[in-house]
Amino acid sequence: MIIVDDCIISDNIVDVCFSCDLARCKGACCVEGDCGAPLDKEEIPVLERIYPAVKPYMTAEGVAVVDREGVSSIDVDKQPCTPLVNNRECAYAIQENGLTLCAIEKAWIDGAVDFQKPISCHLYPLRIEDYGEFKAVNYHEWDICHCALAKGKDEGIPLYKYLRTPLVRRFGQQWYDELCQQCENRK
Repeated sequence: MIIVDDCIISDNIVDVCFSCDLARCKGACCVEGDCGAPLDKEEIPVLERIYPAVKPYMTAEGVAVVDREGVSSIDVDKQPCTPLVNNRECAYAIQENGLTLCAIEKAWIDGAVDFQKPISCHLYPLRIEDYGEFKAVNYHEWDICHCALAKGKDEGIPLYKYLRTPLVRRFGQQWYDELCQQCENRK
């Protein structure tokens, strides 16, 4: 394991190569699963604030769910997550050219909002568990990402390099620099 500040990080961040292959998986992580994307409690007021600007990007089904349930839901572990349409796809999922994309991120790209997307989505396939005194940063292995593993291996991109931008967004540049130094020392 790797330790940076109050984070215990799985060795998989160095050992696993990964690079999303959206052309092959079609955005299945926004559709598959038994609950929505995990949300930090601080993200819920942000989603409430930006929802009016994101709503025009969403599907009618997604809007109906959010209007009925709110911008977030509670998963089986009693943690906040994105709401689901038909207990399957994220309410913020949209279809474009045969791909499943994020309405929040689309609004962000267009400059309509100042929030890119939930950090759990940006960091995927890493998941963060907060245990109070420390955080565990673990690789979540899911069979729908087999093409991302193959592409990452072909390109030689370890998780910590592939996820540079969201790791810096979540933990800061200094934290990321320390992570890189420890990862390089492990090789």
